[in-house]
Amino acid sequence: MALALEGLCVLDLSRVLAGPYACMVLADLGADVVKVEMPGRGDDARAYPPYIEGESAYFMSLNRNKRSVTLDLKNPAGRRLLTNLAAKADVLVENYRPGAMARLGLAYDDLRQTNPRLIYAAISGFGQTGPYAQRPAYDAVVQALSGLMSITGPEGGPPTRVGTSIADVTAGLFAVIGILAALYRRQETGVGQMVDVAMLDSVVAVLENAVARFVATGEVPAPLGNRHPAIFPFEPFDTADGQVMVAAGNDDLWGRLCSALALPSLASDPRFRTNPLRHDNYRAMREILSEAFIQRTTEEWRAILDAAGVPNGAINSIADLVQDPQIAAREMLQDVVHPVAGRTIIPGIPIKLSQTPGTIRRPAPLLGEQTGQVLIEWLGLSGEELAGLRNSGAIG
Repeated sequence: MALALEGLCVLDLSRVLAGPYACMVLADLGADVVKVEMPGRGDDARAYPPYIEGESAYFMSLNRNKRSVTLDLKNPAGRRLLTNLAAKADVLVENYRPGAMARLGLAYDDLRQTNPRLIYAAISGFGQTGPYAQRPAYDAVVQALSGLMSITGPEGGPPTRVGTSIADVTAGLFAVIGILAALYRRQETGVGQMVDVAMLDSVVAVLENAVARFVATGEVPAPLGNRHPAIFPFEPFDTADGQVMVAAGNDDLWGRLCSALALPSLASDPRFRTNPLRHDNYRAMREILSEAFIQRTTEEWRAILDAAGVPNGAINSIADLVQDPQIAAREMLQDVVHPVAGRTIIPGIPIKLSQTPGTIRRPAPLLGEQTGQVLIEWLGLSGEELAGLRNSGAIG
């Protein structure tokens, strides 16, 4: 079966997370993704723990379905090879600080001279323009600057980082959207373009209603713990043996919840009939619901709430998650056999296409594992030429 992006050639010059994540999504959907790394060192993420047989589990989780080529871009011959590869590519992805690729003669304006069809995606902390463009950035810095940390954490508590690198991941996903949009336009024009994605922009774009609430009310949003700022009840409650997350997102679900709790009169209580009223009388509502939920176990409440059609769920640990039958049914954890690390388990592909489903075809590559293979396939180099390039240090 053909894959959705089969035939698409992508050069991945990115490191660590945002760019590699974007390129992994493209690779999962069928693109031929060639990861270009520094000889002897490679992607910084190769050194991130934990390790399995000396191989980074972090790196392996972000670089499946790719091939690795080692080029020294400080070596003139290495730069020429990259330029030649870019002339054959459909897409190039990099996440260096703005200006770094231009100093190497490998910026978009350089590479489009020989390949006007090239889609050049640059992912950075703050984008290619603006007063912060040259500032270094990591996910935690962007979470702080974006305001995300200021609305995350326990009520009344300090600003808190989200438990995953959300700035990197959202930037990677927005980069994929930009790349696919540029490819669609290229079908009409025959010309590529640059895709400029900033981590800070990406987090601001997913702040949901925080900005809208501030603009509408003038009140600065603050951490609310696990409850929702605008929907009530929408939070976890203590049970006899743990917690259950409940999301009664409208008045109909509020009525269903009250019936499930054997408190039908609560639905018509004048303090709680509508979501705005539940907001105004939140503390009283919370106290009544808490007294009810503590009477049964989490599993008992899950069964009752499921029968009533009220959205709910236990608060899984990661250990719980990997045993969850829904995760198994959706194939969201998959076995991969790595040539060094052996059998590993990595997250699956969340995009389910009916006609051209993505696949996990190969594990993350060893450093430079396919250097010769790619240079022969893409550029038609001979074994003698490869030997010369290795001797010059241009390739690993």
